This record gives sequence, structure tokens and C-alpha cells, in this order.
Amino acid sequence: MDTFDSKNELDDRVVGMKKIGLVLGKFAPLHKGHQLLIETALAEMDLLKLIIYDSPEVTRIPLAVRSGWIRCLYPEVEVIEAWNGPSQVGYSQELMRQHERYVIEELGVAGITHFYSSEPYGEHMSHALGAVDRRVDVERIQIPISATKIRRDSHGYKDYMESLVYRDLITNVAILGAPSTGKTTLSRALAGCFNTQWMPEYGREYWEKYQIDRKLQPHELIHIAEQHLNMETTRLNVANRYLFTDTTALTTATFCRYYHGYVPERLQLLADMSPSRYDLTFLCDIDIPYEDTWDRSGDGQRNVFQRQIVQMLGYYKIPYIVLSGTLEQRVATVSSVLSRYQKYTNILEVLNCNPL
Repeated sequence: MDTFDSKNELDDRVVGMKKIGLVLGKFAPLHKGHQLLIETALAEMDLLKLIIYDSPEVTRIPLAVRSGWIRCLYPEVEVIEAWNGPSQVGYSQELMRQHERYVIEELGVAGITHFYSSEPYGEHMSHALGAVDRRVDVERIQIPISATKIRRDSHGYKDYMESLVYRDLITNVAILGAPSTGKTTLSRALAGCFNTQWMPEYGREYWEKYQIDRKLQPHELIHIAEQHLNMETTRLNVANRYLFTDTTALTTATFCRYYHGYVPERLQLLADMSPSRYDLTFLCDIDIPYEDTWDRSGDGQRNVFQRQIVQMLGYYKIPYIVLSGTLEQRVATVSSVLSRYQKYTNILEVLNCNPL
């Protein structure tokens, strides 16, 4: 078996040839051990191909998300999405032949000179490809991590993942509602309940410093939406399973339309991102007493803003769950949904199978 543990020990058979490497896996999720493998191959090869399996039996993270990580971090890699690859793994002759036939016959992979892995399957796959069996960090000494460990405790092993990968493992929960509907109190309480982060409404902080006659100009509302997203991303990088986000660009756009009669293109673009940015959306009801403070515009306006937010959610076809009652009741409702929801699954199936 031609197994090499350093880049200087290359097979004489491929000296002078264009070196084409191949890596395959589920990358569920992509971690720094995978990256060591990919980066080693890139340093040694003229061209690197990477096969990524769909593997719904192992992970709910969509194939498009996982392949997107690799394309973003390593644009020079040729990524091949394997949608119907064998679901079983093992070292029986039958299973090994299934994987070999799939890669070579169904995907049509050919011309590989080096097969890169950190696993025993490197032996049979490289032999089938007629390639050098190149193993990297087999004992996990350089990068002591596995995807299995991360799937069990993503927060505990977050340092073994790039930020853009870790963020995609966090369930981003949007808490919406008109002013004085309890969004801030609820978001803070949920963060404490789940030992994680929450994203305060940046617009409120900005408004208190810079408002004139209780209004902000369109360019200021654009700034608010942009800065809120930047701060939200920072919190996603350190959140534990969930991030509870108080208000989104949808609300900022709603306020802009109400006060100025239009939404600037940039703010509209940020609002348009909301349907794909948030995994779950909760709408705080107006069934709690209105807190008539100097910085608010009255209970009547609260009703108007609430109707506008509801219509905005309808416009974007965003499913949402209304939260009514006391703080304790609202926390209980959110907790009940989260106990049954998993990121990248259909929330409507959760609610239909297990009505609240």
C-alpha cells in the first residue's frame, strides 16, 4: 500500500505528470481537520477535486450549505455534489465496491493521481482509482477533532470550525412585534433560559442618541439595519445553539415606510434577506398593557405598527408563531417549539404533528 505521511514522499509513477487529487466526504460539518486535508492536497496538487455526499441519514445540513462552505473557503477546488451516493459505509467487499462504482462509474471521476483521506478507506479507493494513497493526520494528532464530536456538541468544539460554518449551525430566532410588546424582555429571558446570546435592538440604542423630534432619516435607518446585522453576526459566532434576535430589518423597513412613505433600495435589500436569515419567527402579541413612555408614540400607533408587521410577514410569506400571555407563558411557548424543532427542518411539520 502506497501511504505517504509527508508531501516529500511522492510515488515515482506520477513524477512529471499533472497531479490531480481527490478528496471525498460528508463534511457534516466542515472542520479544521477536513481543512488540513484539503489544504495539504492543494499544496501538493496541480488540481484538486472534492466529492461531497448528501448523506441525509447523517446530517440535516443541506448539501448546498456544506458545499457552499468549501466553495467559499477554497474557490480553486472543483466541488462535485454527490446526491445519490451510497448511504452505508463499512469495509465489507460489497460496500467498498458500491462506493468505488459510484465514484468511478456514476460520477465519472477519472484521471486521479492522488487520493487524499485520513481513514482506512483510502486504501481501497486509491487502488480502484489507480492513485497514490495519501493519508493525512491519521491519528488526529495535528487536529484532534471529528465531525461526530461536533454534531454532539457544536458549541463545545466551535474553535475547530470556521466562523461561517459555525454560524450555519445556530438557530437564529427572530422576535418581532410593535413597540411595547415585550420583545426585549422576552429575548433577554430566552437567552438566560437557554444559556446563550441575544441580539438587542440596535435601532433603539441609536434612536435614543440621535433622534430629532422622535424621527430618524432614511439614511440613518439604513445604517441601523446594517449595523444591527453586523452585531448579529458577531453574536452568531459565539451563540450556543440559539440566537434570539430582537427586531430585524423587516421592522426597520416598516418604520421607514410609515414615516417617510418609501423604503430606500439598500434598506429594501436588507429586508429582503430576512426570510432566509432567520430560522424561526415569533410575533409578540399586543395583549400586554401599553407602556406609555416618552419615547413611544401611543397605543393607537402600536396597533398600526403591529398590523403593518403582520402584513409584512404575509408579504414575505414568512411563517410565524404568535406569543401571547405573560412572560412565563411566552417563554414556555418558545421553549416548546424549540424542543421539537431542528435547524433545516420544516417548522410547519413540527407544528402540524405537535400542535401547541
